[in-house]
Amino acid sequence: MLPKAITRFIAALLFLALLDGCSAPAAPDVSFTTLDGQTTRLSALRGKVVLVNFWATTCTTCVGEMPKLVDTYRRFAPRGFETVAIAMSYDPPEYVRNYTAKAGLPFKVALDARGEAARGFEEVRLTPTTFLLDKQGRVVQKYLGEPDFPKLHALLEKLLADPA
Repeated sequence: MLPKAITRFIAALLFLALLDGCSAPAAPDVSFTTLDGQTTRLSALRGKVVLVNFWATTCTTCVGEMPKLVDTYRRFAPRGFETVAIAMSYDPPEYVRNYTAKAGLPFKVALDARGEAARGFEEVRLTPTTFLLDKQGRVVQKYLGEPDFPKLHALLEKLLADPA
């Protein structure tokens, strides 16, 4: 039998774990304009699992993770997964267009010309910074730097299996 203090501590941890699962914050309903000129609000993607990646062409880690983001997108997109790569405001639009074409990015690529999307997502300043949203538009994971892709894929499997 465990001492009462340990039992209470375990109960408190379990309660906090349950509470944490219920309190995922809603993603900000930012708008973004893709390279092809389409303006979309993030809320328009509700019902899909969405990965929002803030990046820059001058960021070596960002460029290094892009092929893995492409593979992830191709693997999960048929099941309701969307990726939005938002280039930082300081990234020259022609660099973003050239990189996107050269790398053959298959997902939505947006320019955050005035930095509004980055401000909406906790004042993003460091790249890469990535947010994973569930089908209800709640932030379930934030990644600073390159994600651990096997763990990301496992989480995507779980989120995509959720019927909500």
